[in-house]
Amino acid sequence: MVTTEEAVKSVEKLIVPDSVQKAQLAEVVSKIAHTDYQQLVNDMISQALWIGLKILLAIAIYIVGKWITNWILRLLNRDFERRNVDASLRNFLRSMIKVVMMILVILAAIQTLGINTTSFLAIFASAGLAVGMALSGTLQNFAGGVILLLLRPYRIGDYITAQGQSGTVKNIGLFSTQLSTPDNRIIYVPNSAISTSIVDNYSQPTTRRVDWNISISYGDDVDVARKAILAMLSVDKRVLTEPAEPMVVVAELANSAVILKARAWCANDDYWGLFWDINEKMYKQLPAEGIHFPFPQMDVHIKQN
Repeated sequence: MVTTEEAVKSVEKLIVPDSVQKAQLAEVVSKIAHTDYQQLVNDMISQALWIGLKILLAIAIYIVGKWITNWILRLLNRDFERRNVDASLRNFLRSMIKVVMMILVILAAIQTLGINTTSFLAIFASAGLAVGMALSGTLQNFAGGVILLLLRPYRIGDYITAQGQSGTVKNIGLFSTQLSTPDNRIIYVPNSAISTSIVDNYSQPTTRRVDWNISISYGDDVDVARKAILAMLSVDKRVLTEPAEPMVVVAELANSAVILKARAWCANDDYWGLFWDINEKMYKQLPAEGIHFPFPQMDVHIKQN
């Protein structure tokens, strides 16, 4: 237990005598009085100029590095065009090279500022790992884009169907494929999904087969209908004789009609034009040959008791 005398002695130790306080104050005043303010100001100005020069140098490195990056990309683009590199692969390579070079430029600028890039890279790698785990789906899209560009099941300008969507390929990006529909809608399909799904490419073959299903009435002359349809196809210059001649066969005996199937080959670009034109000609010319287009019908027999 602390006694009263011991407590008084402790308080006396905390109290600094006036003589000591005056001596300490005099020492502080002496230091301030003998400080070389001119040298202090010169040192501050020198440090400020040095920091300013480093900032300007970092900005200059960034600007020059960006200009060099764009210059290299222009050279690569001209080389790609000269070598007829696929447009989708060209865009992918340009994007990858631009990202890598800009990262190097930014690291060089940071190094100029005196920041330890080793520690920065370690932090960046750790952050990249965390972001990569959070964005695993995005990385799968990136991997899917690489697969698409290597295997090339379709190219820019091809009309495809994939993942329930149809359209003309406008761009194959790092993470998605851009499709333009015939009614001018833009659809973005993730690369991870499209790279593992069934892709129906309508543009890759140079020729396509056009099929028509024609319903005629029971009792109509099939030979007359066949002759009329083949005559329409033979006079159309878009119809090809290779890989096969046009043909008309009886495909089905349906409930209320005889189904004829006509087939003809044409160039890929002529597919829809030929299909629509022959449809219209059949509708206009077959009735003149005595061919009828039946309506669905049902025979009903009524029994009376």
